[in-house]
Amino acid sequence: MRPSGRAPDALRAISIEPGFARHAEGSCLIRVGNTEVLCAATVEGKVPPFLRNQGLGWVTAEYGMLPRSTHTRGDREAARGKQSGRTQEIQRLIGRSLRSVVDRAAMGEITVTLDCDVLNADGGTRTAAITGAWVALALALRKLEAARIIKASPLTGQVAAVSCGLFQGTPVLDLDYAEDSAAGADGNFVLTTDGGIVEVQATAERAPFTEAEFDALLRLARLGVAALGEQQRAALG
Repeated sequence: MRPSGRAPDALRAISIEPGFARHAEGSCLIRVGNTEVLCAATVEGKVPPFLRNQGLGWVTAEYGMLPRSTHTRGDREAARGKQSGRTQEIQRLIGRSLRSVVDRAAMGEITVTLDCDVLNADGGTRTAAITGAWVALALALRKLEAARIIKASPLTGQVAAVSCGLFQGTPVLDLDYAEDSAAGADGNFVLTTDGGIVEVQATAERAPFTEAEFDALLRLARLGVAALGEQQRAALG
């Protein structure tokens, strides 16, 4: 029995509220169970120096957790003067995931930065951030298209992410904190809604797991991403 009482193939309750950050070009608040992440897109008419005069756009991300998004207060990274390795790894993952479904040549020399801020954490913050960031990005690009800054949306696909793991020996979908902290193995699956694999992060927390168990986790991830994709499309109207 899962701590939440969910079936092995059941997601937590999902909601995506678009337009949550009123000043951003695109934004949403994504709730995955008790995990909440605010995703906001900012558009700038320039690109990093290494991309200048190449006609290519850029999509990047920043990620952070509010001090009381967890059970105990965490220090603000700005107060420490540097980002943790975990923060840097997650924001690079978000950026890679979004760039995988963008035709950067169709953007022109424009940068879209996705700020993903965790308000409440209960497992799966990076996967929720990727799923919500795609919605914020799509909304920002829609605004650019409406303003005729770009001719058409450069989105080439739809990407979302979900965690899966082995809990008490059973493959389960969408781990919350109670499951993640006790999982025998856990993984984050970044997939496109048409079946493409963008990135997989999978780790044995105790004994090694088998290829058959990994295949079971991937099957669950595909089910989860399909359902998340429906939520993303609904948020875009």
